[in-house]
Amino acid sequence: QVQLVESGGGLVEPGGSLNLSCTTSGFTFSQYPMMWFRQAPAKKRALVAFIHESGRNTYYGDFVEGRFTASRDNAKKTAYLQMNSLKPEDTAVYYCKVPISGYDYWGQGTQVTVSS
Repeated sequence: QVQLVESGGGLVEPGGSLNLSCTTSGFTFSQYPMMWFRQAPAKKRALVAFIHESGRNTYYGDFVEGRFTASRDNAKKTAYLQMNSLKPEDTAVYYCKVPISGYDYWGQGTQVTVSS
């Protein structure tokens, strides 16, 4: 079955960096785009990044402002989100998602807290 497991979250000070990973199994990773979303308390889930199956095309939410980079390693079936210059407003649970045959598969999420 399709499984997505996020890792790499944690507590970081403003201006710091984190690198999130989304390790996958149960589907042909190289054939599907991957997405990162985030959800802060009392807010809607928001798209953070999209990466094409080839890894050559990426799109980001407006709030990213060049601070985050999505990448993937198709051999390792893993997607990454490098986050730099983190701000307190980046605090949220971060999820990865893959759409397969009209169904969205989600990971369980990883908490990112940006605070001094």
